[in-house]
Amino acid sequence: MAVAVKICGLKTEVALAVAVQGGASFVGFVFFPASPRALTPCEAARLVVKVPPGIRRVAVVVDADDLTLETILTAAPFDFVQCHGRETVARARAIRERFRIGVIKAVPVAEAADLDAAAPYEDAVDWLLFDSRAPNQARHPGGNALAFDWSLLRGRAWRRPWLLAGGLHAGNLAEAVRLSGAAAVDVSSGIEDVPGEKSLAKIGQFLAVAKDL
Repeated sequence: MAVAVKICGLKTEVALAVAVQGGASFVGFVFFPASPRALTPCEAARLVVKVPPGIRRVAVVVDADDLTLETILTAAPFDFVQCHGRETVARARAIRERFRIGVIKAVPVAEAADLDAAAPYEDAVDWLLFDSRAPNQARHPGGNALAFDWSLLRGRAWRRPWLLAGGLHAGNLAEAVRLSGAAAVDVSSGIEDVPGEKSLAKIGQFLAVAKDL
C-alpha cells in the first residue's frame, strides 16, 4: 500500500477483520468516554488479541492519567498510545518513558500557524498526527468529520513520521494525499454510517483507494 492507513475507532470483530484483510497498517481503539467509539479496556482486549503481527495497535486517549493508562495497557498489548488531548511535551515524553511504548501526538490544525506546535514534540514522540481543530462545542477532539486545508502541510518537513486526519473518506482521499503529501492517513468518521458505527463497505472502499495511491 503506497499510503499507510490507520483505521480508528474500531468496536467490533467484523470491522476489525475487514480492516486487517484490507491492508490497514494501524488499528485504533478509543478510550475516551465521551466518544461514540469508546471501549472499556476489557472490551478492547477481546479485539486487540485478534490483531495479527505486523499491524500496529493504537490506544487512543485524551488527557489520560497514569492509572487510566496502566489499566488500558495491562488489559491488552498495544504498540502506541495516541495522545489526542492537550498533553504537553513533558507529558508525552513521560508516557513514552514510563510505559516503554510508542507515542503518537495529535496536533489540531485550523491555520498554518497551528503547525508550529508540532516541532516541540519531535523529541518526545514517535509519530505526529495532524487533525482538524474541533469546534468549540464539540464533545470530543477528534472524529468530527471536519477537514482542514490540506495544502498547509505541503512542503513542510518534520523529523518524525506523520499521519493526516480529519474529514477523510474514500471520495477525497486521493486529493488529500495529493495536496498534503501525506504518506500515512487516519480515518474514523469517514468510514461510518452513523457516528460510532463502522461501515464494512466504506472501510473496504477507503483501503482500496489507498492501495492505488
